[in-house]
Amino acid sequence: MDKLIIKGDGAISGTLKISGAKNSALPILAASLLADGPVHIGNLPHLNDITTMITLLRCMGVEITLNEKLSVEIDPRSVNELTAPYELVKTMRASILVLGPLLARHGVANVSFPGGCAIGSRPVDIHLKGLEAMGAKISIDGGFIRARCNGRLKGANITMEKVTVGATENLLMAAVLAKGTTVLHNAAREPEIVDLAEFLLAMGAQIEGIGTGTLRVHGVSRLNSCAFTVMPDRIETGTFLAAGAAARGKVRMTHTRADTLDAVLLKFEEAGAHISTGDSWIELDMKGNRPKAVSFRTAPYPAFPTDIQSQFMAMNAVAEGKATVVETIFENRLVQVHELNRMGANIVLEGNTAIVTGVESLKGAPVMASDLRASASLVIAGMVAKGTTIVDRIYHIDRGYECIEEKLQQLGANIRRVAG
Repeated sequence: MDKLIIKGDGAISGTLKISGAKNSALPILAASLLADGPVHIGNLPHLNDITTMITLLRCMGVEITLNEKLSVEIDPRSVNELTAPYELVKTMRASILVLGPLLARHGVANVSFPGGCAIGSRPVDIHLKGLEAMGAKISIDGGFIRARCNGRLKGANITMEKVTVGATENLLMAAVLAKGTTVLHNAAREPEIVDLAEFLLAMGAQIEGIGTGTLRVHGVSRLNSCAFTVMPDRIETGTFLAAGAAARGKVRMTHTRADTLDAVLLKFEEAGAHISTGDSWIELDMKGNRPKAVSFRTAPYPAFPTDIQSQFMAMNAVAEGKATVVETIFENRLVQVHELNRMGANIVLEGNTAIVTGVESLKGAPVMASDLRASASLVIAGMVAKGTTIVDRIYHIDRGYECIEEKLQQLGANIRRVAG
C-alpha cells in the first residue's frame, strides 16, 4: 500500500494548474447513458474514481475511447447490461448515479448499494422516493436496488426532505427523459450540479431554474450527441490554497474559477491572506505571516463546503488564536482530528464541533488517512510540521486528487510517494 513521506517546515510558493472537477465529472459520465449518440467529454481528471466510473460504464457495454488530452468519447448505444455490480459500486458511492439514467433510458436498473468514504450515514432513500414518485417500481433484493418502469417515467412534483447533492443529480437525470414536467423542490445548488445541468442542456434537455433551489424539468423524448468540457475542481483549488495559507506562502491557481469559492475565499481573507482573482486564476499571498484562526460552519452551497473543512482545520491547527469548526453535513467528518492531535495539534471535539487552538508548529509523525478529504488535511499538516510525516492508506487521497505529490512538489514541498 502506497505512502506519502513528507519532510515539512519549508516555505512553498508557485503556480499550479487545477484539474477538472471530480464531483462534476462523475455525474456527467453517468448522464452520458441518456444520449442517443456519442458524447465527447473533456477536462476529465486522472483519478481512481473516474477510472472506476469508466470501468462501470464499460461493464454495461458502453463503448469508450480515451485520449491523452484528458477527454473521452462515450457511445452509450451499445449498452447491453443494466446492472451495476457490487465489486465496482462498493468502492465509490457515486456509482449510485447510474440508477436514474438507466431507468429513464432503458426502463430497468439494478444497482448495488454504494460504498465510498466512511464519513457517516448517506442514505439513498431520497433518491428512491423521488423515482417512485415518477412511476418507478423499486425493490431491495440481495443488496441490490432493483428499479423498473413501464414505458417512460412520468413527471412529478417532488420535494426533497433535505438538501442532497446525489439525489438532486439522480432525479434531474431521470427527469430529463420523463413524460411531462418534473419540479424538484429543495434541490442542491452546488456548481457541480449546474455543470451537470449545462451538460444535459447541451444534449437537448429542457431545464429551468439552474443554480436555484427549484429545478423545473420538461421531459424530452430523446437526447443528442454533444461535446462538453468539465468545470475546474473547486475542492482541489481550496485544498492547495489552504496549503499555501498554512505554510505562510504565496500560491497561484490557474484554470480555476473564483466564483465557485466565494465563501471559502472570504474565510482565507479573514485568516489574513491577500487574495487576488482573475477570469481563470486565484492567487493567495500570506506575505510570510502566520494565518489567523477562523471559525466556520459547514452547510450546503453557497455556504462553506464540507469538502474543504478538514483542510481549513489543518490551517487552523497552526494559526494564531482559537477557532470553532462546526460540521453539519456528515457526522464522521471530523475524524481527522485525532491524527492531527498526534502531530501536536490542540483540538478538542465536542460532538459535531471542533475547538481548535492554534500552535506555533506541528511535529512530524506517522498518521493514517481515513477518508478522502481527511487525507488532504494530513498532507497539509505534514508540509508545515517539523520533521518527517508518513501518511499511510493514501488510496483515499488518490480518489480525489490527481498526482497530489507531483503538484505539491511544483510548489516546493518535500514530498514523495513510496510503495508500501
